[in-house]
Amino acid sequence: MDSTPLGQPFVRAESSYNPDKPFSKKRNQEYPWQLWWCLAVFFFLVSSLQLASHLCNKIAVARSKTRSVGDGEPPGQLSSTRSVWSLRKLPTAVVNGYRVMAFRWTIDFGRGYVLNVAEVVLTIVYIVALFTWSFINTTDVAGNKHANRYWSNRTGTLATSQFPLITALGTKNNLISFITGLNYMHRMTSRVTFVLIWVHGIGRIVKGIPAHEWHDSWLWPGILAAVGLTIVCMLSIRPVRAQAYELFFYVHFFLVLAFLIGAYYHARYRHFDPYIIACFIIWGADRLIRVVRLVVFNHSYFGFKSGSGTLDATTELLSPEMVRLVLRRPPHFHWSPGQTAYLIMPGVSALPFEAHPFTIASFDSGSNVEEDFGGAGSFDEKESEGSGKDTTYWKELVFLVSPRDGCTRRLLDVAAKRGTIKVFVDGPYGPSPDMRRFDTCVLIAGGSGVSHTLPVLLDIIEKARDEQTHCTRVLFIWAIRELAHINWISEALRRGLLIAPPDLDIDIQVFITRQSSDGMEVENASTNLHPSTPQSDKTVADGNPSVLNMSGIRVASGRPDLKALLQHEVAATQGRMSVSVCGSQSISQTVRSALSFPVSGAPNILGGGASVTLHVESFGYA
Repeated sequence: MDSTPLGQPFVRAESSYNPDKPFSKKRNQEYPWQLWWCLAVFFFLVSSLQLASHLCNKIAVARSKTRSVGDGEPPGQLSSTRSVWSLRKLPTAVVNGYRVMAFRWTIDFGRGYVLNVAEVVLTIVYIVALFTWSFINTTDVAGNKHANRYWSNRTGTLATSQFPLITALGTKNNLISFITGLNYMHRMTSRVTFVLIWVHGIGRIVKGIPAHEWHDSWLWPGILAAVGLTIVCMLSIRPVRAQAYELFFYVHFFLVLAFLIGAYYHARYRHFDPYIIACFIIWGADRLIRVVRLVVFNHSYFGFKSGSGTLDATTELLSPEMVRLVLRRPPHFHWSPGQTAYLIMPGVSALPFEAHPFTIASFDSGSNVEEDFGGAGSFDEKESEGSGKDTTYWKELVFLVSPRDGCTRRLLDVAAKRGTIKVFVDGPYGPSPDMRRFDTCVLIAGGSGVSHTLPVLLDIIEKARDEQTHCTRVLFIWAIRELAHINWISEALRRGLLIAPPDLDIDIQVFITRQSSDGMEVENASTNLHPSTPQSDKTVADGNPSVLNMSGIRVASGRPDLKALLQHEVAATQGRMSVSVCGSQSISQTVRSALSFPVSGAPNILGGGASVTLHVESFGYA
């Protein structure tokens, strides 16, 4: 009976020559590299398409520096005319058809799992690739097909070869997702590899594990690694993540670390440990980058500038469902609309290094907004009270946090006392939609999803003032439960409307989904919306936001008929149209369905209809 210490690789001399051994060993070494070459080609093709799309956007923006509404129509009005069919628009029609079939057709797997066709196809292709390389050329020299010796070991080596990819896709500074635009692959590759690991384990059990191997140093680390990964995958199921995010956060961190350690000692038996070492290098590099960013963007906490605590965040309880967190922005911290940041709040987190992602609800303005507001109208102290400075949503970091359990629930308790907390900012992360090339922009949000659409709206307004966008119309749709919730962003909306150029048509439609209890009447969503009529001074004083007095803002009760609103907008629009949505799964699914065929079909595009681009932002942690 042999055993080896953990510090030494194990090599056992074979008692008799096995003619399959050289073939099996060679394929175990070559096939992972062949799979990686295929992945490299795939990433290259996708990144090339991303680059081409980016360059086309740049060219389109450069060609439309001088904004015009075309056809002699007054600024901000929708066009209802359609030109005759033109085959020159055939490429655009093909692109729109691809967008519908790949990204707007979805498959519902239940329990909140909704994948679009592109994600399903990508998953199937990845599964087919892994299992093809696992079971191809598995006939032994005796002629037995699917010989266990070949596929049981090879599935383990192929799974091990994917660990660096999974690690890279799971890091915050993810270069692969940055160049390809694919942000779905981390969980997909993890789960497919998880299945492959169990195929490897079952194959070894079926083959039979000799008694002496139970005492070898490589076996038990492999078993423990498989068990750890199994627990992680079970906790990563969306309902579990959504209900117990903090539990998932802790367990994921420690079990993945334990999994990699166990996998290292298991894989080094066959000299495949370099794949595991690469995982630690990738993870360490990402952590180093994040630490450097934390120090740079939170400098006052580390003694690099006088005034410790100058970056502390102020909290405000806007409603029982919403907390506003405002941080003084470091002068060298910049972000784009729609990006997120990870907040580390030692005072309210269970662990000091716990980080939670939140969308940045403010806009990083490049203009002197103080002068803009100075000429936009008068704002007294009472109206601005509780909203911070006039430039809060333009110059400072603002986060709208919807309290749940754990950290955000404790943050709610702090906000109830209008307390100040220490916050470390790590970011920004994620893509940002570029609206400059679109003629019409539709922004749809549900509840706290306005954190994504508000900065996009403010960005469009500023670029329209600077004549850096082709956009002439913005439709802003926001569904909230109560009318008072408009106070979350009322000052930002009002100031944005006041500084907007006259040739930018802004249509803000707010839908109240819960019956009003304050006696204020709003129109039913089933009727045509009209600008809200000015309320009496008593109504405003009682708490209803005076932003409703402004033209361009319309209010209705009930849920928005997104399908009708979007179809009307598409029918009345020519050129390019962008639709961005951030809300619940039901809202996202409704928007996808509304923008499918025939709205985005070839007849509509060839006849001069709008070419629609849809951007769906994920909602919540999970």
